[in-house]
Amino acid sequence: MEQLTWTGSFGAFLNPLLLAALVIFLLGFVANTILALAGLRAGDMEVNADGTLVFKRTPVDYALMTMKYAVLLFLACCVVFVLGGIFQPDIQAKGILGAMAARLVPVWIALIVIFAVSVTFKRKLGLYGKLFDSPIGMAGFGLVMFWIFAAVFSGLIATHGALDVISGLRNDLPGTPLPNPAEGQYPYYLLGGDNLGRDVFSRVVFGAADVLQIAPVATLFAFMVGITLGLPAGYFSGSAFEMRSPGFYITCALAGLAAVIGAISGGLSVGLWTLVAAAVAIGLFLTVKLDTILTFIANLALAFPVILLFFLLVTPEIVAAGVPQYMSMVLFLFPIIFLVVLFNSRFHTQPMTRNILVAAAAIVGFTAYFSLISNRSDADAPIRFWPEALDFFDIPGNLLIVFVAVVFVNSPTVFRIVRGIVLDVKTRDYVAAAQTRGEGPWYIMLWEILPNARGPLIVDFCLRIGYTTILLGTLGFFGLGVSPESPDWGSTINEGRRLLTVYPHPALPPALALMSLVLGLNLLADGLREESLRD
Repeated sequence: MEQLTWTGSFGAFLNPLLLAALVIFLLGFVANTILALAGLRAGDMEVNADGTLVFKRTPVDYALMTMKYAVLLFLACCVVFVLGGIFQPDIQAKGILGAMAARLVPVWIALIVIFAVSVTFKRKLGLYGKLFDSPIGMAGFGLVMFWIFAAVFSGLIATHGALDVISGLRNDLPGTPLPNPAEGQYPYYLLGGDNLGRDVFSRVVFGAADVLQIAPVATLFAFMVGITLGLPAGYFSGSAFEMRSPGFYITCALAGLAAVIGAISGGLSVGLWTLVAAAVAIGLFLTVKLDTILTFIANLALAFPVILLFFLLVTPEIVAAGVPQYMSMVLFLFPIIFLVVLFNSRFHTQPMTRNILVAAAAIVGFTAYFSLISNRSDADAPIRFWPEALDFFDIPGNLLIVFVAVVFVNSPTVFRIVRGIVLDVKTRDYVAAAQTRGEGPWYIMLWEILPNARGPLIVDFCLRIGYTTILLGTLGFFGLGVSPESPDWGSTINEGRRLLTVYPHPALPPALALMSLVLGLNLLADGLREESLRD
C-alpha cells in the first residue's frame, strides 16, 4: 500500500485555494494593521440631506471584508475535504484529512442535530438559546461540543487501541500503512506513530475522553465547595457568627463526622487527634467572624504554589499517609451539604416534599460518598471501613490525587468570586423584600441571590474548565497525570517533545487538540458573557 497524502484527490485544486485564502487573509491583516496605526477607523452610518441613512465605507472596512471572505473560502475548502472524505470510497482518494473526516462522521451528525434543534428552539431555551445569537459563542460552542462528542464516540472514531503497539511504525510519518494489517484492522496510522509505535490519531481521540472525564466534574466539585462556603461568607460578612446559625450546625456535623471516620479508619488515636482539631475549628468559628476565617483560609490556599502542591500530593510518603484520601473526605462532603440545604430551604413550607428530597439526597449522596472515599479491595488504602457490597465504585489512586488537587486549587478562587458577588447582590431591593417576608438566610442565599449571580458564575465555570484542562495537560507533561500509559494530551505531548525537532508529528496533534478545546471554552465564555450582559 502507498502512503497517504494529506489532501488526496481533492488536493490538486483545493490546495491552491487554501494557499490563496491564507495569503489573502495575511494581506488583509497587514493592511488593517497599517491603516489602524495610521489612525483610520471603520466606517459608520451617516444621514443624507434627504434624511436617508447611508453607510460610508473606509479602507479599513475593505481590509476587514478581505479577511472575512478569506476565512469563508478557507472554511468552504474544509467543508469540501470533509464531504469528500465521507463520500469517496477509496481511502487513497480521501487522503489523511478526508480519512479522519470519515472517522468523525458520528461527531458531524451529532453537531448538525444539536445545532439544528438549538437554533430552531433558541427563543425557548433561555441563556443557552441566546448563545446562538452570538457568532463568537456559536464558534466556541461548536469547538467544545466537537471534543465532547469525540470523547463520547471515541470507541467508534479511533482506528486502533490507545495502547496497541506496532514496533515497526515507531515515529513513522502520518499516513503510513501498516506492514501486515490483519483482517478488519484499519490499514493506516493516519497521524503517524509515536516513539513506541502507537497510533497518534487514536491516542488523541482517547485523550479527549480522559480530559473531559476529569476537567468538568472536578470544576463542578470546586464550584460546589466555593458556592457552599462563599454564600454564607458574603451574606454574613460584618456580622458575628451565632450559635443558632446554620453554618454552626454544619461545622459541628462535619467535625463529628471527621472524628468518627478518623477513629474507624485510623484507630482511636487518629480519631482523638481529629476530634481535637475539630474542637479547635469550632472554637474558631465561635470566636471569629465567619467571613474573616474563611477568607483567611482561602488566601492561605491561594498562596500555595499549584505545581508544588501536586508534587507533594504524589510523594510516596504523602500518598502512604493517606493525605489525598483525607482531603477527599472533606471535599466530597460539600455536594451533599449543598443539595440538602438547597432542598431544605426551598421546600421548608412543604414538609412532606422536603423530607423526601432531603432523604433522597442524603441517602444517595452518602452512599456515593462512602463508596468514593473507601476502597475495600485495596489493602493499602487508609480508609477501608465501608462494606464491599455497598462499595459501588472506586477512584484509582492517581486519578483521586489529580481530582482532589484540582478541586482544592480551584475552590478558593470560586469562593472569592461568589463572596464578592454576594457582597454586591445582598444590598438589592429583592433581597430586602425577601427578608421582610421572613425568609430564612439560606433561602435568600440559594433562591434569591444565587440565581441572580448565575451569569458571572456560568462564564467563570466555562473559563475554569479551560484552566483545569491546561492544568491537567501541564501535570501530564510533568509526569503527574492520571497514569504513565494514559493517552491524556499532556502525557502524549511530553512523550513526543523529546524528539520534537526530528519527529514533530507525535506532539503536535495533542497540542493542537488541547489548544482548540481551551480556545472553544474561552470563546464560549465570551459569548455567554456577551449575552448575559444583555439580560
